[in-house]
Amino acid sequence: MDYKLIAKIFKALGDSNRVQIVDLLSCGELCACDLLEYFNFTQPTLSHHMKVLISAEIVQTRKSGIWHNYSLNEEKMTFISDVIQSLVKNNENCICHSIENGECSCNNDQLVNSSNSTYLK
Repeated sequence: MDYKLIAKIFKALGDSNRVQIVDLLSCGELCACDLLEYFNFTQPTLSHHMKVLISAEIVQTRKSGIWHNYSLNEEKMTFISDVIQSLVKNNENCICHSIENGECSCNNDQLVNSSNSTYLK
């Protein structure tokens, strides 16, 4: 599993405006002017968000005259869905299978509890 690629995708989706853009594009292709109607920010801000989504290959663009039309990259959407399913289920590709005997190699007596978290000594 390419964890760097997955992290890049999740980072691109780590902004609520970009998640909303993806949601809007799930209904079909939209031009920048149509997308801007849903937000209280400027065209340069939209361009920044679209650049992040395009860089992560979540969104693709098609130029039509002076406008850019945006749509979801369906292949990448399928990939993201498959990755999420793979991450939340124990299957043969799960990283946990690389742990010997299926158990954590650290001893429980090495764990220290603090008020906020548990960590190794």
